[in-house]
Amino acid sequence: MAQRSSTNRAPSIQDDDLEGFAVAVVREDGKWRCTPMTQGALTNLEVAETELRELRSSGAVFGLLDVDDEFFVVVRPAPSGTRLLLSDATAAIDYDIAEDVLEALNIEIPDIDPDELDDVEPWEEGDLGVLSDLGLPDPVLAVIVADTALYPDEQLGMIAGRLGFANELSAVLDKLPR
Repeated sequence: MAQRSSTNRAPSIQDDDLEGFAVAVVREDGKWRCTPMTQGALTNLEVAETELRELRSSGAVFGLLDVDDEFFVVVRPAPSGTRLLLSDATAAIDYDIAEDVLEALNIEIPDIDPDELDDVEPWEEGDLGVLSDLGLPDPVLAVIVADTALYPDEQLGMIAGRLGFANELSAVLDKLPR
């Protein structure tokens, strides 16, 4: 992930101040479809899961969340439980949705002083195989997540490119207010 900007760090990030995007991705009948999700999906895991479940597709459904241009989350609801991938576990110190993801994964929030976050190398938590059945093997996703020189939107763009829905994702992002 790119360097954190000290202006984005605060004891608690205000939901209204979050930048980024949340996009639902559906693969049905061999075609990809991307639709924007609400701003609430960037701040609350339950909201993101509910929005994705309401799509009611017979194909694969997952969400790509770029939260505040700091980290990303892949959310994939399933009958057996939601599969999750958080690109930076240290984000749980500042962001509620990252905390929600770690809680859902039964992983403790890292015990790191917020003033020392710039000195800590980020690490992912969750299911690197979350998209493997769609054509993105765990090792490839691991390489994308580990590339800390990229911003979250670039990492998500690489995921979309590898799976074959980069154009659909770009079309949705071009229409979002930024």
